[in-house]
Amino acid sequence: MSNRVRKIINDPVYGFITIDHPLIFQVISHPYYQRLRRIQQMAFAHLVYPGAVHSRLHHSLGAYHLMCNAIQELRNKGIDISTEEDTAVKIAILLHDVGHGPYSHALENVLIKGITHESISLRIIRALDREMGGQLDMAIRIFTNQYHKPFLYQLIAGQLDVDRMDYLSRDSFFTGVSEGVIGYDRILKMLTVHNGELMVEEKAVFSIEKFLVSRRLMYWQVYLHKAVLSAEQMLVKIIERARELIGRGETVHTTTPVLDFFLRENGLAATIDHHLGKFCLLDDYDVLSTIKTWMFHHDKVLSTLCSGLINRRLLKVKFQGEPIPAAWIEEQRNRICREWGISEKDCHYWLFTGEAENTTYNPAEEKINILFKDGSVKDISQVDNALIHQTLASPVKKYYICYIK
Repeated sequence: MSNRVRKIINDPVYGFITIDHPLIFQVISHPYYQRLRRIQQMAFAHLVYPGAVHSRLHHSLGAYHLMCNAIQELRNKGIDISTEEDTAVKIAILLHDVGHGPYSHALENVLIKGITHESISLRIIRALDREMGGQLDMAIRIFTNQYHKPFLYQLIAGQLDVDRMDYLSRDSFFTGVSEGVIGYDRILKMLTVHNGELMVEEKAVFSIEKFLVSRRLMYWQVYLHKAVLSAEQMLVKIIERARELIGRGETVHTTTPVLDFFLRENGLAATIDHHLGKFCLLDDYDVLSTIKTWMFHHDKVLSTLCSGLINRRLLKVKFQGEPIPAAWIEEQRNRICREWGISEKDCHYWLFTGEAENTTYNPAEEKINILFKDGSVKDISQVDNALIHQTLASPVKKYYICYIK
């Protein structure tokens, strides 16, 4: 392949993004990567924030752009990053989310049980590596944290990685929620490497705190918004009900053969390698068009959930700090069975409880280390006068109940 490749992509968040390596261009041109156009980044957030219709391809290219900037900044500071490492880490970030299925996190462990999207991403990267004659070997080693320069992995999957920097900036842009705006450009300029580990210079402490607080606010205001949560849970219940009906031997038509395959397949996690090609044909369109078909299904539970999701008649959600009282749940169950004429055993599709949790900063995970001018290193939560102290390191848990009105 010729080395003369230069493509530019006009991104609404960062402006022009440049693709200037033939292997990277080969990766983004592959159907497995192009499928990300057909998976929305924020699932059902557009039901609350109508602008939130950007795709996982948008996010992947944005994270790639920030990785390009990060590598350039580190090189400017004298950090040794070879041409091969530069290409490999960019490919790794481009493919970091390629294993997401339809509606991303909403259907994770639902359509395909017992396997994470990260695990499927790795399988897809390895499949592409075989197809491309072993050219992605270094990208795989970086992606799996088996490369001898850990800071490259930390740029992809740490508490301060370019993945999070992009999705906060991008999701904030497309939702219009200004609380998610972060100073990603300043953070990138303050990145450094010390003893092989990714760190941030002392001058960036406040930018890092803003980044962490923005993430916390975006979770409760956007990602775990009541209506978004309701829509995602309704989608889960729709798939569960369809599988129950199939298990009974009832006719449940899907609009595409790939969705039909995954609905009927059992124990797929153990054999995903044999069905990777089918998985990479599956996207939001399969699921949404099928839900529109099921609006007319004879099963009242399935058709009501599908009509509600399509027409934005969502289950009502209540959040509170304590578990939902059993007496109140029972009262709602009796009401729903009486008003809707359904059996108590089917009521759990229209009435159910759960928990939502978010942690601002978890020091037990990949730490955010601050490098001081005197050469000392401190975790962000240990810095004097730090906003991110022990309280914000504790998870915030809320209990919820979803029920039909």
